Amino acid sequence: MRNFISSNDVNNIDALVAKALQYKADPYADRALGTGKKIGLLFLNPSLRTRISTQVAAMQLGMESFVFNVDKEGWAMEFAEGAVMNGTTVEHIRDAAPVLGSYFDILCVRSFPGLQDRASDYAETVINQFIKYAGVPIVSLESATLHPLQSLSDIVTIHEQWKLTGQSKKPKIVLSWAPHIKPLPQCVANSFAQWVNAWGRAEFVITHPKEYTLSETFTRGASITHDQDEALAGADFVYVKNWSAYENYGAMPGDYQHWMLDNKRLSVTHAAKLMHCLPVRRNVEIPDEILDGHNSLITTQAANRVWAAQAVLSEILNTHA
Repeated sequence: MRNFISSNDVNNIDALVAKALQYKADPYADRALGTGKKIGLLFLNPSLRTRISTQVAAMQLGMESFVFNVDKEGWAMEFAEGAVMNGTTVEHIRDAAPVLGSYFDILCVRSFPGLQDRASDYAETVINQFIKYAGVPIVSLESATLHPLQSLSDIVTIHEQWKLTGQSKKPKIVLSWAPHIKPLPQCVANSFAQWVNAWGRAEFVITHPKEYTLSETFTRGASITHDQDEALAGADFVYVKNWSAYENYGAMPGDYQHWMLDNKRLSVTHAAKLMHCLPVRRNVEIPDEILDGHNSLITTQAANRVWAAQAVLSEILNTHA
């Protein structure tokens, strides 16, 4: 594995999931793998789980990690080629990335979309410029359109939980849109759809109001319905997430507060396990009764972020040993 940006960078998802669960069983199995190696974590936007889980994963592989909050501690960075830098940006990616590449063996980058210009966001300029100029493996800690470490953790969690049931049939997984107080990126929803479709081991349904269609690039292969109750029927896992509009880019059209689930509406599922990537707006996206219920996987899902990150870093270290 050279870089980790999307499911397209993974040859065998099942094998990567298995490796993550091996590390969960024995966190220090490869404690010497990263000895003498350094990992840099660059944040253009805030993070909690992604930052700490990746640091823990690196430490368990023997790596030393360094965190830099570019948005708070660094110069304003320019990513456009041929830019005349007579504005607010001070440092060009062409100058910064090679230097960072000389400091670290693996460089991890987190950025968010602006939600103003769809073409610009979906071009993934920030992450692609780091790949182009850094000269070392790049790991996405979330980009303008995708959140691959979160999605790998989600697949690990589903695989782990479904195995406990002893059932051989494919689980039914539902990705359900939820209301929110502000427009959020499509990153997590895009990424989850991409990974579940690539994994190919589930019946996958996406449900959302008609104005909240996602890019077909990521949803192709899933069943899509605007009838939330129909989607929930017989579900084994329900992944709840808000995202803003893709077509009317970054907008929050319509009043869909009734899309917030409750236990009564979940009664049509197969006692579905509830998932969310966190942070979650309690009683806006999901009510307390579900988040704190016995079917909630939010803590397990977040804890598995460590093992997902460790599996990815291990693959990269082994590739570039």
